[in-house]
Amino acid sequence: MFLTTVLLRKRIPGKQWIGKYRRPRVVTVAMKQGMIRRLEIEAENEYWLSRPFLTREQEYKHNTEERRAKWEAFKSLMKAKFPEHRYIEDHLNHLNVSKKWTY
Repeated sequence: MFLTTVLLRKRIPGKQWIGKYRRPRVVTVAMKQGMIRRLEIEAENEYWLSRPFLTREQEYKHNTEERRAKWEAFKSLMKAKFPEHRYIEDHLNHLNVSKKWTY
């Protein structure tokens, strides 16, 4: 399709860099080098991720105490911020002056 537009000298409709019938970007040497660099970084990441520091047996529950301590600290912090319980009886106790409706 782009070959026919070039050969027949037809114009690209609309904006030339966006849309379905856009003009393709020229791949430069810098673009190729950047892609190669990113692929090398990704390959190195995959290499290091494929060799874990701990085995599965060592990793299993290795920080249970620390996580529990953090959770208890977080729970106590949330409890300290939370106000005390209020009961409706405390708010409406002043209405108990006379109970004429009960016998």
